[in-house]
Amino acid sequence: MDRIVLTAASLYAIVLLRAGGTFAVGWLAGAGARRSRFAGRISSAKFQRAERAIQRWGAPVVAVSFLTVGLQTAANFLAGSMRMPLPRYLPALFVGGAAWALIYATAGLGVLELLGGLFAGRTALGVSAVAVLLLALCAVVVFRRRRAASLSPGDGRAGEP
Repeated sequence: MDRIVLTAASLYAIVLLRAGGTFAVGWLAGAGARRSRFAGRISSAKFQRAERAIQRWGAPVVAVSFLTVGLQTAANFLAGSMRMPLPRYLPALFVGGAAWALIYATAGLGVLELLGGLFAGRTALGVSAVAVLLLALCAVVVFRRRRAASLSPGDGRAGEP
């Protein structure tokens, strides 16, 4: 149990620094964009409405983004660049980061222990399991690339198998 608590605390510190840093970089990028040649586009009424919506309703998106793979950085950067107020951002960061840390500390350690035991007790089975996982991952990547290529309108063959 102590190992899970230590791992979760370490992961929590890491996610707070990483996500908070991404928010800060987004805030600085947004400030720079407001002083650049893009300032006219950013000051449009449509952009201002989007910015107000993110400032007001973006906190739940930030919190839930920690439960996804690949959306965390974008959500935190966008929250920063759209100047989400800290009183709204920080609770979302703390809650979402805690959920992320607990999930990875418990499930992540469980998977590592399972794989470690598998390799220690039955090395051939462990290697086979990893090989099957890698083949499945490669199959998913190939399937998605072929599907994206068949749906691309650029070659005139959209939708062909």
